[in-house]
Amino acid sequence: MPMAAVASSSPVGFSKICGLPVSSSSEHSKLHCKPAIGSSKSELFGGAVCVTNGGRGNCRGRLPAARVVSPKAVSDTSSSLTCLDPDASSSVLGIILGGGAGTRLYPLTKKRAKPAVPLGANYRLIDIPVSNCLNSNIDKIYVLTQFNSASLNRHLSRAYASNMGGYKNDGFVEVLAAQQSPENPNWFQGTADAVRQYLWLFEEHDVLEYLVLAGDHLYRMDYERFVQAHRETDADITVAALPMDEKRATAFGLMKIDDEGRIVEFSEKPTGDALKAMKVDTTILGLDEERAKEMPYIASMGIYVFSKNAMLNLLREKFPSANDFGSEVIPGATSIGLRVQAFLYDGYWEDIGTIEAFYNANLGITKKPVPDFSFYDRSSPIYTQPRYLPPSKILNADVTESVIGEGCVIKSCKIHHSVVGLRSCISEGAVIEDTLLMGADYYETDADTRLLAAKGGVPIGIGKNTHIKRAIIDKNARIGDNVKIINSENVQEAARETDGYFIKSGIVTIIKDALIPSGTII
Repeated sequence: MPMAAVASSSPVGFSKICGLPVSSSSEHSKLHCKPAIGSSKSELFGGAVCVTNGGRGNCRGRLPAARVVSPKAVSDTSSSLTCLDPDASSSVLGIILGGGAGTRLYPLTKKRAKPAVPLGANYRLIDIPVSNCLNSNIDKIYVLTQFNSASLNRHLSRAYASNMGGYKNDGFVEVLAAQQSPENPNWFQGTADAVRQYLWLFEEHDVLEYLVLAGDHLYRMDYERFVQAHRETDADITVAALPMDEKRATAFGLMKIDDEGRIVEFSEKPTGDALKAMKVDTTILGLDEERAKEMPYIASMGIYVFSKNAMLNLLREKFPSANDFGSEVIPGATSIGLRVQAFLYDGYWEDIGTIEAFYNANLGITKKPVPDFSFYDRSSPIYTQPRYLPPSKILNADVTESVIGEGCVIKSCKIHHSVVGLRSCISEGAVIEDTLLMGADYYETDADTRLLAAKGGVPIGIGKNTHIKRAIIDKNARIGDNVKIINSENVQEAARETDGYFIKSGIVTIIKDALIPSGTII
C-alpha cells in the first residue's frame, strides 16, 4: 500500500528532477527536500533562503509551478522547496488532540469521538491532520482521546497501521486514551493536561519539536514550513495565526505581535475598544498591503510548535496545574519571557465544532467552479481507510452540484447540492436537496432485505418518494418510503432523541442507526 510512500519523497530524486544541488550542514546529517504543501500565501520566506541557526541548517528555494492543464476543481498547491536539517521525520513528533465530549456536535458524537465523525463522503475528520502530517514528512503521530474512541481506534488501525511501519521505517499513528495512574487519577482536564499526562512517553522520543494539532479542523497545511519558521526565529513556541476581518475576529482568541512577529499580548473574543486595541500590521507576517487592510487581526488556530525542552519545562516546572494551552500555557510562556512567535497561515481553515459549521464545511466541497476545500490536490492528498468498494452506480438519476462517495447505489431520484456518503442506497422518486448523507458502514444482503420486507421493516438507506432538505443523515439510518424531512415549520432547536432526530440551527440531524418509519413528516 503506497500511503506512507506517497507522503515522503526522495531528496536525491527531487534534486535531479529540479536540477538543484542537495547539500547539508554536515556530512552525516539527513536532509529532506520536498515540494511544500502549505496553502499559505505568506511570502515571509519567499525566494531563496539559507539560514544556519544553532547548528541546524535550513534552506529553501522557490520553484516555478509546472504547466499542467487541469480542471479548476483540481488544485495543485504552489511548488516551493522546503529543507529541514534534521528532517521532520526524525526531529518532529506529531500530537493530535482529539477534543472533549463534542457536545456541540451531538448527536454526531453520540457513538463516536469527534475526530471520527465522517467528512466529505469518504473520509473522517482525523484524516485531515494525519494526512497533513504525512504530507509534511512527519510520520510519528499520537492521537489523544478519552471519549467514545472505539470507532477512532478502528479507523486509524485500518487506515494507517499497515502503511507506517516496516524495515528502517519507525513511523506510526497511535491512539492514546485517557487513563488513570498513581500520579494522576483524573481524566484529561484540558489540552495541556492531556499532553502533560503523556509527557513521560513523548520525552522518550529523540526529537527537537512537538507539533500540537487539533483533531477537528478542516484545512491543508505544510507543517515543514511551520517548523522551519520556528527554527529560523529561534522560538520556544510558534503559534499558527489566521488573518481575519473585524466581523469574524470577535469569535476568536486574538494575538498582538511586535515588528518581528513575536506575540506580546492575547485577548479572548474581544469586542468594542478591546477589539480595536488588538489590531496589528499583518504585513509583518507576509500579507500583502491590500489584504492586510482587509484583515488587520490575527487569531490563534490552536496549532502549535513547541521546542521539546520548552514543553517539558512549561508543563512540569512553570505551570504544573495549567489545563489549557490557549488560555493558560501560551500566555503564561509570553509573560515569563519565552519567545512565542506567530506563523501566518492564509488559506481555507474551518473549526468544525458545531453542527452548523460541520454542515457548511461539508456542503462547501460542492461549490463550483472551485470548492472551499478540495480533496483533489494531487501534491498533498488526503488519505483514509482503503475500503475497496465498487464504483458508485447511478441509474437514471438527476444529480447536480453534488459529491458522491464510493459504493453508492442511486436509482431514479433527484439529488441537488448534496454530499452522498459511501454505500448510500437511494430509492426511486427520492428528492435530496442541500443535504449531507453519511452513508452506511455495511451493505445489507438480498436475504436481509427480503426478511425485512416480510416483517414490514425498513432497509438501510433512503426510501421511495422521500423528500429530504437541509439535513444531516448519519450512518446506517433507515428512512422509509414517503418520508418528508424538510422542517417546513422552520424549527431552529429541538431534541427528539426517542424519535431519532435533533434539530440544531434549523438543520435536522437523523441519529446514527435511527429508524424513521414510512410516511413520517419532520
